Amino acid sequence: MTAPQMPIGEDDLTALADDRLPAERRPVVAAYLAAHPDVALRVEADMAQRDALRASLAAKFNEPVPSRLRIANIAASRRARLTTRLRLVAASLLLLAIGAAGGWGLRALSLPGASEPPAAISLAGAAFDAYRTFVVEVAHPVEVRAENEAHLIGWLSKRIGKPLKAPDLGRFGFRLMGGRVLPASSGAAAMLMYDNDLGARLTVYIRADKGAETAFQFRREGDVSTFMWLDRGFGFAISAPLDRTRLLPIAEAVYKETAA
Repeated sequence: MTAPQMPIGEDDLTALADDRLPAERRPVVAAYLAAHPDVALRVEADMAQRDALRASLAAKFNEPVPSRLRIANIAASRRARLTTRLRLVAASLLLLAIGAAGGWGLRALSLPGASEPPAAISLAGAAFDAYRTFVVEVAHPVEVRAENEAHLIGWLSKRIGKPLKAPDLGRFGFRLMGGRVLPASSGAAAMLMYDNDLGARLTVYIRADKGAETAFQFRREGDVSTFMWLDRGFGFAISAPLDRTRLLPIAEAVYKETAA
């Protein structure tokens, strides 16, 4: 005695249209469709739609997987983001150590006998000279004012060969005044100038360097403090008439924005 056949349902019809119907059910479904021509027409329409969809997507199916979706590239991108985060953490720790140590703080962190990288010495002098020269200007402290920030940043980025972004220092009370291009030993340097409601001015000095040194240092001359760092072929210096404690969080914020 044979087992009773299950009634024909939508699952059977859908499976038939999708070429997924088990072989043992095909004769039963075929007999059902022969007895119900209206249902057979609907199934045929579903099959035609399936074939048309497959034909339209055949070219896309044969295309190679986009590079951004390949597992190796996704993993590499994640590693790069992790590396950037670790660099930010390391830089913050070094800046904090410099802030606590005072003076040329990195010397206390260096190995015995280590000397200051030549690029750091050059960067320090250039940043101080630029600060002293332009913060006293009343009529022309900058070449391009903040009202034309998009033009300013595009111009500076092109001249120094690095895409720049004007750091937002509003939470520290400093607003962007503008910037200018300055000569540098390796080509050109960029300087952004900020001021606050008390009239104090702060500069962010950026230039490209050929060396591969990495360094974080603090320096003070008179009433002006400067945090500077060398990283990935570029030098940065933040100068302002602030003490080390007040300038440190500003330097950290600038570092994080420029590193990102």
